[in-house]
Amino acid sequence: MTILGSGTSHGVPMIACDCAVCTSNDPCDKRTRPSAVFTLGEHNILVDAGPELRLQCIACGIRSIDAVLLTHHHADHVAGLDDLRRFNWLAGRPLDVYANHATLLRVRRMFDYCFTDDPHYASSKPQLVAHDVSAPFELLGQRVVPIPYLHGTLPVLGYRIGRMAYCTDVSHIPDESYALLRDLDVLVLGALRRRPHPTHFNLDQAVDQARRIGARRTFFTHIAHELLHAEVNAELPDGMALSHDGLVLIEE
Repeated sequence: MTILGSGTSHGVPMIACDCAVCTSNDPCDKRTRPSAVFTLGEHNILVDAGPELRLQCIACGIRSIDAVLLTHHHADHVAGLDDLRRFNWLAGRPLDVYANHATLLRVRRMFDYCFTDDPHYASSKPQLVAHDVSAPFELLGQRVVPIPYLHGTLPVLGYRIGRMAYCTDVSHIPDESYALLRDLDVLVLGALRRRPHPTHFNLDQAVDQARRIGARRTFFTHIAHELLHAEVNAELPDGMALSHDGLVLIEE
């Protein structure tokens, strides 16, 4: 898995902010909006398409996308969907997009032209095919397991492929979802900041959840400008760390 973006909805540095993180010289404190790619051999599965998707793919050397998994419809997770048109052109076909029913309803309203046929516009717009998912499914020869949880009151999805799982924008994990997160090599989990937040785990909550889930390694994402990368990593328990843009994680 490659972490394309590890930041919160504002990104880091945030506009008009002079805090220690926003002015940091550490490249790990430069955080674009949250997204990741699962790489399965020659195939890449994108998780979310934030506003910096084009720049993220260039920075991380992503040259193909074969399918897209969406966690939910918020702008920091879908505003880059138009950039998928380049991957349509490279692949020579439409791309399959997987999400829960509510997410697809909103995304189809926001990006209607991506999901409709227009012969006069086909070569210069994304061509996306929506798939409503609520249970495990097969994709590119792999089993993809949707992980239901809550982002405030909004039902969203994380995703597990093999022994790796990506769960951003989370404030509550239902009891039944813990079983889907057993025996992980790598967990990527949302951890917004130190202070409590109504729709996200803060750092202490995320650490507690990581202990309960018990992955061999946990990397936190969707990080706001209150967490200084090097400082926080020095405090975290063994096997846990903040992620950063461009981080590559390998299933053991």
